[in-house]
Amino acid sequence: MAEEEAPLEETEEIQEGEREEEKEEEKHKIASRGIPSKESLYLPAHNSAELRSFQDGNENITRNSWNLEEVVNFVFPARYQPKYHEIALAFMRLAIERGTLSGDEIGNFVSQNGISKATFYNRVLPRLRRVGMVKVERQTIIALESKRKFRPMTITLSKTFGNYLMKIGDSWLAIVDDARTKSKRI
Repeated sequence: MAEEEAPLEETEEIQEGEREEEKEEEKHKIASRGIPSKESLYLPAHNSAELRSFQDGNENITRNSWNLEEVVNFVFPARYQPKYHEIALAFMRLAIERGTLSGDEIGNFVSQNGISKATFYNRVLPRLRRVGMVKVERQTIIALESKRKFRPMTITLSKTFGNYLMKIGDSWLAIVDDARTKSKRI
């Protein structure tokens, strides 16, 4: 009986090995298409004409701030996504002006500006939320008469976008300072 079990174990090991090889082959067959555009930011070269100066010759940050159009350009570059850039810019101006936007106000914005609902709700708004420029909150309200649920949307500005990028920037500055300190000691 021990002899009968040995070939069975070998067969299981071979099958397991073949499965691992197939998985490896699958990994190699999948071609990388790069970073999906919905998960990326536009970062032109630091010395590009598209950017206003943000540092002096000694790599010290300057005190000037970029305006809303320049900041939105990192999320929806006017050069590559002019329509999305225009919609996002108009929406962000409205959000800054009002502070909080209800679903009705958002609907009015979309219809008054002749914006496609699909473009706004499927492309622009999700991206603004994903990068952390706006916060989307929903409330659940149940109508007493019909027992129907309503989930009105409320949109507010969010600091997450700035905090995220500041964390990246501060971490990089710490890495550079640490490296320069180490090289001076040597």
